[in-house]
Amino acid sequence: MGSTVLSLRIDGELLDRLRQHAAKRGMSVQDYVVRTLIRDDFDERFKSAVDETEKFYGPQAEQGPVDRIT
Repeated sequence: MGSTVLSLRIDGELLDRLRQHAAKRGMSVQDYVVRTLIRDDFDERFKSAVDETEKFYGPQAEQGPVDRIT
């Protein structure tokens, strides 16, 4: 997998906040932004997978686990 340049124009105040968040994690702003995008992409794909599972299994999936008496 190669890399590509993405150039952003952002507000100075936002950049300062990004720098602070990145510094708390010992990261560069670039790494912090990339990780945030990757995490957001994963969350979105995970939600889609959950939605598809609920469609497949129907209303039963929404009821949760069934208590069984043994």
